[in-house]
Formats: sequence, structure tokens, C-alpha cells
Amino acid sequence: MGRVFVVGSLNVDSVVRVERHPSPGETLMGGDLTTFWGGKGANQAVAAAQAGADVVFIGRVGDDTEGAEYRTRLASRSIDVRPLTVTRGVSTGHAMIAVADSGENTIIVSPGANARVTIDDLEVLRGVGGVSTTDTVFDSEPSGITKDDVLLASLELDFDVVSEAIRIAAGAGARVVLNLAPFAVLDAEVLALADPVIVNEHEAEQLRASGAAPDSLLVTLGSEGSRWADTDVAASRVAEVVDTTGAGDTYCGTLAARLAAGDDRRQAMEAASAAAARSVGWLGAQPA
Repeated sequence: MGRVFVVGSLNVDSVVRVERHPSPGETLMGGDLTTFWGGKGANQAVAAAQAGADVVFIGRVGDDTEGAEYRTRLASRSIDVRPLTVTRGVSTGHAMIAVADSGENTIIVSPGANARVTIDDLEVLRGVGGVSTTDTVFDSEPSGITKDDVLLASLELDFDVVSEAIRIAAGAGARVVLNLAPFAVLDAEVLALADPVIVNEHEAEQLRASGAAPDSLLVTLGSEGSRWADTDVAASRVAEVVDTTGAGDTYCGTLAARLAAGDDRRQAMEAASAAAARSVGWLGAQPA
């Protein structure tokens, strides 16, 4: 079974409920502040680990309490966090979310350490870097990415970093799974290296409007299931929807894990669909 290398973001999500969103200059009283662990990269890494993959996480946290707690959280799920660099003098990424009684939300993201991830941080993909081994259960440095592994990336980091990670992984013969979210279009030669590019229905429309046409495209269709080329998989049945936050990330992480384990398209999509259905049964993007 191959590993899943995740190049991605980590955010601490602070959520408050309000009756309505304030007007400019207005102060409103809200409900209790609730904190969740988030960030597309971390959400996907947790999902991949839950699906049985050996996961290596490449990214950055700040030298704050939240960063230390996040590293511990991921390591407790057997995710190799040695390439998760602590950046001095910078906060861990945060998202401030206000949810109105109508269900509409507003989100302000402070990327913090996520914005400091550089191409130099990708050296672990090549098998070099001298990462720390003091705070995980791993005894030796992770070897570079190989043809048996999968790279999973999304777009909450600098696009040049994501593109270079894809080139390194593809050059090593690894499979690349690219979640084109938040939506943006990378160079055509980078998109062509991904198998698959994953988008939801709205992102698929944006992709078509951009004129980009990835060779391998997987579209998630919510309750209608998902489609990868000529492979269609129905959505798994959901008994009760508590929170849809992170369902897409769960799908991506599980799909990458199952592809790394050797599943074919249909098998991987079915496992991803089932995991996404389970994920809407808890609050927040990640399980407790």
C-alpha cells in the first residue's frame, strides 16, 4: 500500500452564531464561540488516515498554542507531521465564521503560516530535508515520494508551491490527486499531470467557463453522487445531516487513500462516497 503525501493548509475555525449579519460599523451580540479544527489540507489528511493510509503532511503552523495542539492532534492519528514546519513569529491559520439564523455564513480567513509555505518545504518529496523526529512515533525520516504513493493537494496554499509539488510527484511516477478548491485554474501542463482533478458542481461550471479541460476530471454532485469520466457512482444514503462542512474534503482524502491502496476508480469512489456520507453526521470538518 502506498502512502498519501498531503501538501495543504491547516486552519483553526472559530464559529459564532448570530441572528443576522451586521451592517458595516454595527456591533451585534452573538452566541457562544465554538472552535473546530479545519483547513482543507488537514481535513483531507485526517480523512485519508481514517481510510487506512499512511499519511505524510507537508505544510506550516505558527509557533502558537494552536499550532502545537494541531501537530499533536494530527500525530495522534498516526499522521507523519515531521514535514509540518513550525514558523516562528507567525500565527497558525485561522478562519472566523459567522453563521446567521438564515443559515448564511460569512468567513474571513487569516492564512497565517499557510502563506509561508514555500517550494523549499517540498524537499521532503525528494527525500531530503532533515526533518525533526522528536515529537512523533516515527524513527526515521520519510523517504521521498515514489511511484507507489499518491500526492493530494488543494489550493489554499501558494499556487506556485502546489504546482511544483505536482511536478515533483509526477516526475517520481506518483499519482497526483488535485482538488481544485478554492477554485482557481493552474497551468494546463500542471492540470494534465493530475489523475484526477476533483471539483464540485459549481467548480465544474467555473472550470468550463475558463476553457480548461483536464484529461482526468472527477465531479462530485452532492446527493446525485459523483462522476469520473465514464464511471458514475451514486451518493451513499445519509440518515441525518448534522453539518456538511468538510464532506468534500472527506471525499478527497478517502479517494486518495483508496487509490494508494490499489483500488480501481469505482471502488475508490464508492469508499469516498460512503465516508463523505458519514462525515455529515458530526459537527465540524473533522471527527472529534
